[in-house]
Amino acid sequence: MRLTTKGRFAVTAMIDLALRSGDGPVTLAGISERQKISLSYLEQLFGKLRRYSLVDSVRGPGGGYCLARPGGQITVADIVRAVDEQLDATQCGGKENCKDEERCMTHELWATLNSKMYDYLSSVTLSDLAEQQLKKLGGEVSVLRDARRIRENSRAKSMAAAA
Repeated sequence: MRLTTKGRFAVTAMIDLALRSGDGPVTLAGISERQKISLSYLEQLFGKLRRYSLVDSVRGPGGGYCLARPGGQITVADIVRAVDEQLDATQCGGKENCKDEERCMTHELWATLNSKMYDYLSSVTLSDLAEQQLKKLGGEVSVLRDARRIRENSRAKSMAAAA
């Protein structure tokens, strides 16, 4: 299993963003400071998250990043996949050439674990993780405002596209 710091940091940064983006765009410098993640590393990760349409960037003074869609529509699997993280417990990368170019005796075990991991990470949303943090923080940060703002932005985009 190769869930490295890239995937872990991306999920952590996305939770931070979800918790704070209700007040407008969130700067990577702020996330970097709060989460103790290198700013240059965050810039690389957010470039990938933006290309995968999980975040939107806002330029100019007061700019930063915001969620591209509601946190309930973003799964941990989406985030991990976006930063090119491979979730694979097999040694062969699914090619079934684990042992002397043949399938090893435990291949099915590890392939099933891959499937279970993916299913689990697909079932956990960014909103789920943000809500867990809110409970720990005692509700200091409002994810609900962010959810309303995203819904409003989505409606506005839909209405503009329909016009």
